[in-house]
Amino acid sequence: MRSLVVVALAAVATLLAVPGTASAAPTTVGYDVSYPQCGTALPRDRAFAVVGINRGLSTRANPCLAAQLTWAWGSSGAVPAHPRAQVYLNTANPGQALNQVTTWPVRGMTPYGACNGTNSAACSWQYGWERAQNSVVSFFTPAAHAAQVDSRPSRYLWWLDVETTNTWQTGTPNALARNRAALEGMTAYLVSRGGRVGLYSTGQQWSQIVGAVPAGSTLAGRDSWLAGATSLAGVQAACSKPALVPGGRVTLSQYVQNGLDRAQSCP
Repeated sequence: MRSLVVVALAAVATLLAVPGTASAAPTTVGYDVSYPQCGTALPRDRAFAVVGINRGLSTRANPCLAAQLTWAWGSSGAVPAHPRAQVYLNTANPGQALNQVTTWPVRGMTPYGACNGTNSAACSWQYGWERAQNSVVSFFTPAAHAAQVDSRPSRYLWWLDVETTNTWQTGTPNALARNRAALEGMTAYLVSRGGRVGLYSTGQQWSQIVGAVPAGSTLAGRDSWLAGATSLAGVQAACSKPALVPGGRVTLSQYVQNGLDRAQSCP
């Protein structure tokens, strides 16, 4: 994702695009791309692809989203467990800096009660709902229409990108609980549109941002995509690590090879 993607892709992508360089058998490797890859030739040989909806922040759109969605749908689908075209959303919870946040909600009924514009679990949940809604309605849907690919959220697996490079609440267990509420709000919106939701992070970053997730949370049972591996051996080891949430499974592991963010399916 943004903090883990290596931008210098041109030389490798050009090599992969040369006719005859692809392997005889379809690859089982997937790739994730977003705004840093705008204008870059992308690999032709891929089993699946994950495209970033946002440009680093949940309030901004990836400017080449339509082109990358077209590319994603051209994946081979060689790994049946993973849809050819998947997407991810940037996440955050800036509630500790309300005077600097123009998108913080002021009303809404949530599983945590009524949001009244304060830095609360209720407003954190509502913030997550509204940011996911905006990403789907204002960014994803127009881009999918422009690309002439399926625009139904229910046809996609939606990964929530949880990284320390974005703005999160810190300092107390209640702050972590509010961060969790924001992710639950995003999940709730996506599920309301029929989308499947997974979680992308590292164990360390997840612990720092979210902490423990109770079994009753809507995050429990979600698939995990673990980042941070630096080799194929590291990817295989990551597949054996605990999932980010109780009841979940590690289904993908990410590593960088030759300047490309690759995603490997876990057994």
